[in-house]
Amino acid sequence: MKSLKDRIVTLAVKDLEAIEVALKENLVTYLGFVSDVAGHLLFAGGKRFRPLLMVLSARLCGYNGEYDKTFSVIFEYLHTATLLHDDLVDDAALRRGKAAANKIYGNAEAVLVGDFLLARSLSIAARTGDIKVIEAIGEITEDMSQGEIHQLIGKGNIDLTEEEYMDVIRRKTATLIMGACRCGALIADAGEDSLSKLTAYGYNLGMAFQMTDDLLDYTSDAGDLGKAAGADLREGKLTLPVIFSLKEAGSEDRQKMEAVIRNNEFTDDDFRALKDMLEKYGGISYTTSRASEHVAKAKDALSTFKASETRDLMMMLADYSINRKG
Repeated sequence: MKSLKDRIVTLAVKDLEAIEVALKENLVTYLGFVSDVAGHLLFAGGKRFRPLLMVLSARLCGYNGEYDKTFSVIFEYLHTATLLHDDLVDDAALRRGKAAANKIYGNAEAVLVGDFLLARSLSIAARTGDIKVIEAIGEITEDMSQGEIHQLIGKGNIDLTEEEYMDVIRRKTATLIMGACRCGALIADAGEDSLSKLTAYGYNLGMAFQMTDDLLDYTSDAGDLGKAAGADLREGKLTLPVIFSLKEAGSEDRQKMEAVIRNNEFTDDDFRALKDMLEKYGGISYTTSRASEHVAKAKDALSTFKASETRDLMMMLADYSINRKG
């Protein structure tokens, strides 16, 4: 039996191939170096989750034009720009199993190419001729930036609350996935009800996606992740499995956990001990449960749309968001 990922790829293969072509055709720059730096990450095996969601959302709302793939690249360019900047801010060594772009090309170069991709996204958005799409892209860019800044100033904060964590992931991750779905509905000139439902679908899918991503830091290895396991913790990022477990732990175990969290040079044994604590105090299961709740809400938002292969594929993508390994 095919895995969920294989079934999704089989159903979406034509769209994914067309998105890949559009990503290359729209990376317009007069400097080959810019294309090289952007392409190092852009064509390093990304799942094209965000542009595919825009294409499917537009189709679900009856779009039959010729520009959905072109407009969809906005969301992959935005995503890639944030990754280029994040890796520099976090001093990350790996991304998608390869050396981070700034480690190869330099810090200034990675920042400026990230800026180029942000600008390219806005240029393509302007080509839609739809002020609502242009406003949405501007708001997404602002929100993602503020989410990353919020996360940055909260690094190493042992007392970070679940509410603060939820606000960070809403801004830095869910807003882009939500925006992809919303803009798909906008280019299809969908009614308010469809627009609202796809916005809700994208928001909940984005929240589940990021919670699962944060969970994988404690449940997957470097090969699956494409980066070192425990990287979030070494960078001082407290995510939901840790936040919840710290709240539930007794004073002695909490002190042990805090000692590991505060030491960014913790050993493999230290990390395994911390993961045991996350299991013991329910941080893993709680995060899994919260992500599953968001997936259920995402699928419920699609339930009023007419049954179709497109809706089925979007349901499968919701399930995939919490059943992936990397």
